[in-house]
Formats: sequence, structure tokens, C-alpha cells
Amino acid sequence: MSGRGVPALQGEGGLSRYLSEIRKFPLLDPGEEYMLAKRWKEHEDPAAAKKLVTSHLRLVAKIAMGYRGYGLPVSEIIAEGNVGLMQAVKRFEPDKGFRLATYAMWWIRASIQEYILRSWSLVKMGTTAAQKKLFFNLRKAKSKIDAIEEGDLHPEHVTQIATKLGVREDEVVDMNRRLSAPDSSLNMPLRSDSESEWQDWLQDDTLDQETRLAEREELGERQELLSTALGELTERERDIIEARRLRDEPVTLEELSKKYDVSRERVRQIEMRAFDKLQAAMKAALADKRSQTLEAAH
Repeated sequence: MSGRGVPALQGEGGLSRYLSEIRKFPLLDPGEEYMLAKRWKEHEDPAAAKKLVTSHLRLVAKIAMGYRGYGLPVSEIIAEGNVGLMQAVKRFEPDKGFRLATYAMWWIRASIQEYILRSWSLVKMGTTAAQKKLFFNLRKAKSKIDAIEEGDLHPEHVTQIATKLGVREDEVVDMNRRLSAPDSSLNMPLRSDSESEWQDWLQDDTLDQETRLAEREELGERQELLSTALGELTERERDIIEARRLRDEPVTLEELSKKYDVSRERVRQIEMRAFDKLQAAMKAALADKRSQTLEAAH
């Protein structure tokens, strides 16, 4: 499947024109979407695939807005999301009973996230498990504790976030500085005589509903993966991981060392080993799920 038929996205300067263009493509009702998907799946009709792609370009742009502020051009983030969308259309199974937007959400986000991590690695950002966790969760963690200050975080906020996410305080400080480069392009007025901003203009109630549905399904899938992966741990490992990583108020190393009559360093070692095992199990479960999805699409 090629990208022909998708409006050209030429740098930040062409972003306003691109957003105007994609608004012209109509959204599909469920019946029309189903028939187009069947035509693509059974006959590889390029016209059907094109309509499926173009009708979801606004969804890609909307998702891409959630990744602004990472110091990368929004136009490139959208372009990567479009690649994910085309992959989703190619593999979409209409007889499964859910909408394309729900299925495409994962592919779009995966494509964008891989691009961001790949780009950041070029500027020597580490890609350890802790740094990946910080990369995608720092802003959410800041908002939960009302850490809205510009520049460096207050020390107490650094401590709270480091504890919440299970990372070192210096990693929080470093990542916050890396992510502080503003991407103001989306906050610029659409026209010099307008107060409307691009991100406001992108709002679409229909997409909001589909996004919420997809996010609920995605959360359910993540919880299922996590539950399966936790089953791979020993009882002690599972207890320590749940106490340290999966609670709003993590249990301290001191408390756990007393519970298991071992040193705090030993608890930390068990936690790190269990976390590595948990990640490996979740990756394996995700790969298996992805393989099943691809098999069902062929």
C-alpha cells in the first residue's frame, strides 16, 4: 500500500495547509467503512484503501498532538503516524466487529513512539527501561501532582515522581530538561487575525468518542498483558513489584526489608530482577498477540 492520495506534509510551514486539507475528507459511517475494508481485504482495491486512510488522517493528527513537546517537528510525528495508519488499514480485519479507528490506534501510537525513541537515541538519550518509562509518563506524572513550574522541577516534586515511577531522581531531572524544549507551532494562531489555535481547531466530537473507546480497549489489553506477565513471577517477586511499582503510594524498601527479613539492598535487587522478568514476559505476550493479529489479517 502506498501513500499516494495522502496530502503532502512539507515541514512545519505546510502544517496549517495540511490540516485544512485533511478536514475535507469525510468520516465514514460503520456500514461504509465495513464495505470498503472488505473490498480492500478481498480484492486489494486501492481506491477503497485510500478512502479508509484519508478518512482517518484527522485521527492521526489528533494522536500526534499528544506527542508534541518532545522537541521533534510535529509534521514528522504526523507523517510517522500516517505510516502506522497505513499498516493498520493493510492488516484490518473488518469481520472482527470493531471499528478501524479502534484497531488503528495501536499502530499509529506504536509508529510514533518508535520514531520518537529512534530520534532521541540519535542525540544520545539512553533507552533503558527506566528512561523509556520516564519518556512516556513524565508529563502525566507532573500533571497529577500539579508540577506546573517551568524549568527545573522543585526537589519535592522530583522525589515524588521518582518514587512514583520507580526511577532515580537524577533521571527525572535529566529527562525533564530534555523534554522542556517547547514546540510552540501548535499554539500559533491559524491566521494573524484569528485567536484560534491549530490544536483547538482539530477537535472533533466523533473522533473523541472513538478515541475514548479505543483507549478503554487499550487499557483493558494492557491490564490483561500485565496480569498474564505477573503470573510468571514468584509470589515474593510479585508482592514486591506490586508494592513498589503498581500502587499509587509505593511501599518503601525499609518496610519490605522488615517484612521479608532481608536487607534493603536485597529487596531492591529482587525488585529489579522481577521488573526485568515482568518486562520480558509482557514483551513476549505482546509479540504473541501481535502475531495472532497478523495471522488473522492474512
